[in-house]
Order: sequence, then structure tokens, then C-alpha cells
Amino acid sequence: MSSDTKPTEVLDVRGEVCPYPDVKTQKKVKSMKSGEILEVLVDYPLSAERIPRSMEKSGHEVLKVDKKGTSDWSILIKVK
Repeated sequence: MSSDTKPTEVLDVRGEVCPYPDVKTQKKVKSMKSGEILEVLVDYPLSAERIPRSMEKSGHEVLKVDKKGTSDWSILIKVK
């Protein structure tokens, strides 16, 4: 993935705790087309671990998990 990859959509679930970020991410990717990129913004550590696992389990490609600060993550997912 190049550093200039731009997400098709952004889902900001900061301030929410499990299972809501995971559920909302699952729902969002179902509404997207194959090949589109979803950026998920989370600030809950468990979500930063669970979302990439559940996305890969669902057959999507996790392009990047980037820690943005002490408690912020950006997760880039390529929808399959």
C-alpha cells in the first residue's frame, strides 16, 4: 500500500467501547463495494485489536493499523 492511499469512507467510532465499534465496522463494510477503502478511527485499545481480526476473518484485507497517539488508532481496511 502506498502512503498516499486515500480512504473511500471514514468511520469515526472514537468514544465508543466494544462491541459497538466492531459492530458498526461490520455494518459499514457491508454497505461498501469491493475494492473500496474504509478508515476506522478508534480510541479503545480492545477495538484496535478486535476490528482487524474480525475484518480478516470476514475476508477483508487490513492494510494498516496505525497508532496515532497515546490512545488513538487508524485502521485501513480494503473491502473484498
